[in-house]
Amino acid sequence: MTMREEFIRTEMLFGSEAMERLAAARVAVFGIGGVGGHVVEALARSGVGALDLIDNDKVAKSNINRQIIAAHSTIGEYKTEAAAKHIRDIAPDCVVRTYNTFFMPDTAGEFDFTQYAYVVDAIDTVTGKIEIIMRAKAAGVPVISSMGAGNKVDPTAFEVADIYKTSVCPLARVMRREMKKRGVRSLKVVYSKEEALTPIEGLCNDGGARRSVPGSNAFVPSVAGLIIAGEVIKDITGFTR
Repeated sequence: MTMREEFIRTEMLFGSEAMERLAAARVAVFGIGGVGGHVVEALARSGVGALDLIDNDKVAKSNINRQIIAAHSTIGEYKTEAAAKHIRDIAPDCVVRTYNTFFMPDTAGEFDFTQYAYVVDAIDTVTGKIEIIMRAKAAGVPVISSMGAGNKVDPTAFEVADIYKTSVCPLARVMRREMKKRGVRSLKVVYSKEEALTPIEGLCNDGGARRSVPGSNAFVPSVAGLIIAGEVIKDITGFTR
C-alpha cells in the first residue's frame, strides 16, 4: 500500500502497517464539542478511514471560544455536519457518517457497536456515558471516556488512567461508582486532577438560559481531545515506543 502524501509524516513514526490499520478503522465519536471536535480532527489528520459523528447540538456563538468546528460561518449548523465538512476538506477519502442524535438508552439501539474499531465517549450526560461504555464493553470494542474539562485552566493536569485510579474529578468519582455497580473492571479515561474553579457570579449561564453551564477556554478541552485521539491511534496501531 502506498501511503498518501498527507500522512507520510505520520507513517515515518508509526510505519506502513500501522497506517493500514488506521485506514481500515471505523471510529465512533460521541459528542462533537470542545473535546470531541479535537478528537475528530486529529483522527482525520492521522488517516483513520471512517468516522461516525454523533451529536444533536448545533453550533452557537458561545462555542467559538473552544470548539474547533465553531466559527461565525458555521453558527446554526449541526455540529456533526460542520465537522463532516471539515473532515472532507482534510481527508476526502475518509468515510464520514453523521447522526444528529442525543445519545441516551432510548436511542442507543440506532447504533451497532460491533462495527467500530474504537469508541470515544466525549459527552457530558452521565446516563449517556454509562450507556456508551456498557454497549462498547458488551460488543468487545475498546472505549475511552472523557471526564470533566469544564471550569479548568491547567492543560498540563490531564492524565490517562483507569477509572479506578482517578482522583479529584467529581465526574470521575460518579463514574467510578457507576462502573463498580455494573461490574466493569476497567475503563480507560482522560481526566484532570486540577480542582475546578467557580465561574464568576452572574456569568454562569448560556445566552440567558436558566441552566448553569461551566466556564471553559481554548486550551483545556482541546488538550483533552488530543490526548484521547493519541490513545485511540496508539491502541489501533498497537504502537509502543
